[in-house]
Amino acid sequence: MMADIKSNKQTLVFLIVTASAFIAAIAHSEENQDKGATATLRYTFSWAFKDDSILKPRGGLTIGPDVELAGKPSQSFQRLQDKSLTKKARDRLAILAMAGDYRTSFDFIETMGFSSDYEPPAPYQSWGTERVYVIVDSEDFISLQHILVMEFVAEDGSVSEPMVVKHWRQDWQYEDDSIHEYRGHNTFERRAYESSRVNGSWSQTVYQVDDSPRYEAFGVWRHNSGLSEWESSAKRRPLPRREFSVRDDYQALFGRHRITISEFGWVQEEDSLKLVLDSANEPATDLPYLAREVGISRYDLIKNHDFTAGDKYWEKTEAFWRDVRSYWTNLYATTESFTVNKRADNQLMFVTLFQMADQSYPDADSRQQAIKAAITRFVVKDDGK
Repeated sequence: MMADIKSNKQTLVFLIVTASAFIAAIAHSEENQDKGATATLRYTFSWAFKDDSILKPRGGLTIGPDVELAGKPSQSFQRLQDKSLTKKARDRLAILAMAGDYRTSFDFIETMGFSSDYEPPAPYQSWGTERVYVIVDSEDFISLQHILVMEFVAEDGSVSEPMVVKHWRQDWQYEDDSIHEYRGHNTFERRAYESSRVNGSWSQTVYQVDDSPRYEAFGVWRHNSGLSEWESSAKRRPLPRREFSVRDDYQALFGRHRITISEFGWVQEEDSLKLVLDSANEPATDLPYLAREVGISRYDLIKNHDFTAGDKYWEKTEAFWRDVRSYWTNLYATTESFTVNKRADNQLMFVTLFQMADQSYPDADSRQQAIKAAITRFVVKDDGK
């Protein structure tokens, strides 16, 4: 029994962290019932003529120990300021500058609704401390893996043991002329672009915690003294976990995002419409858009934070996750359209893979076969196989 608890510890921690939106919403609701609508605090971008307490942010309720800001830019950012670099070389350094140790914060809020009776949900806020690893660095391709290493402060002031969660991943491909675009209802479809359309651009592909695809878009890096920025093309993307765990009234986000690199870290800004789709993944004819949402994710460089637990996890599981990535790379290369189901046989894919990552395998071949068998249960190709 204790062995089962230990092996599932990471999965349980992940569920606790990512389910915080639902838990927080309940907690805030209970708090507001006790206090009524007497609070006078107003949150940034909140709807000015709505009850303050209703729009109190949901999300992470935990707090962590203080962190120490880095105080100086990363080496990648310093090298990025060299104006003698070629455009592509500066692009690569901007991407590599996203690697490092960060205090992160995530803020999302709806700014408008598109029906007269629309009721805005509570804003969402969360936080983390994470290390971003460079796992592939080649001339035309860079891959960055995010891993959370979080400690929590209890009411008595004690600090928990570090909790490690493999977070999202981002891949960057230079002049990528073949992109699998998200269509809706968990379906992805290949779209080819003329070389002139992607000339000088980089695609960013974002993957879920289990390395299943989330969205892919392309854009061009622009560089100025003190900052570099990349803005995506407008694309559909699936609902994030903070949304699909609590909502089912829309089926996709449609929008773009901008990444800005500065000497203090980087920021991702998102501007999205909440899109209602029919069963054929076409926009609803009566009211295709429910609301507009903006989001800001901040990555502030820190120093002297102990990420040892994350390093050990990645060292132990890197071969497993490399094989998982290989599965998706092969699927992308050989399949025009596919659907990724969140559940199969009443199991969640991320839970299945997180548990498998902690297991040992006789050899690489048996590990790869186990991964293929596991993921195949959740994937439906356009030919139905």
